[in-house]
Amino acid sequence: MTKRSVLGAITVALLVTGTTVGTTVDTTIGTTVGAGAATRTPGGVSRDYEPKIRPADFGGPIDNPYFPLVPGARWVYDVSTPTGPERIVVEVTHDTKEVLGIDAVVVRDTVSKDGALVEDTFDWYAQDTAGNVWYLGEDTKEYENGVAVNTKGSWEAGVDGAQPGIVMKAHPRVGATYRQEFYKGEAEDRARVLSVSESASVPFGTFERNIVKTKDITPLQPGFVEHKYYARDIGVVLEIDVKGGSERVELVEHTTP
Repeated sequence: MTKRSVLGAITVALLVTGTTVGTTVDTTIGTTVGAGAATRTPGGVSRDYEPKIRPADFGGPIDNPYFPLVPGARWVYDVSTPTGPERIVVEVTHDTKEVLGIDAVVVRDTVSKDGALVEDTFDWYAQDTAGNVWYLGEDTKEYENGVAVNTKGSWEAGVDGAQPGIVMKAHPRVGATYRQEFYKGEAEDRARVLSVSESASVPFGTFERNIVKTKDITPLQPGFVEHKYYARDIGVVLEIDVKGGSERVELVEHTTP
């Protein structure tokens, strides 16, 4: 994703486990592995990325402690950008959308500047029975003067070669790398876990040693690096551009039903 949304890996030869139940998947770059090994390039990474998704392995609430999505929950973020402040509002709707045979939770994410809507996105998430939260796609629109002008970045798993990714592991471990989404040329975010005991202070509050910190990159923006901070029982509380950008996103309000 190249959008401002707070909701959406280093390319190394690392096999990550714990995606769908009973399946081992190289979520860094590769294909489903299990019965046989994934095809790999001389550099050690897999040529393809095609995680095996079984609808029976999904269902129930999204209650991963670092990415909880309870219908009715709401997050408000203040964003510092080179062109001025923006505000992001994230709301978990009571709606679902079927993607790959899975009833995904629909999350609305809006970005405004000077009170005017500049981006409106509906994200689709689901949690597998192991506790991993999967990102199944998004319907996003950018606005100018109240008119939708761009849908770049929209994608749906299973459509036109797009594949789902993991936005939060059930048990994050330092060094784990994974794809968060994959739609070639449109959505190729990757993440690496840097810490599972980070601290951070934002307007909403101070969090001591209970944060998962990730390094996020995308080949669609070479040289860009972002750090994200996920607090236990809250979700994203802070995002900082550390290379190739200068934006800072801070949680200012969070409510649950």
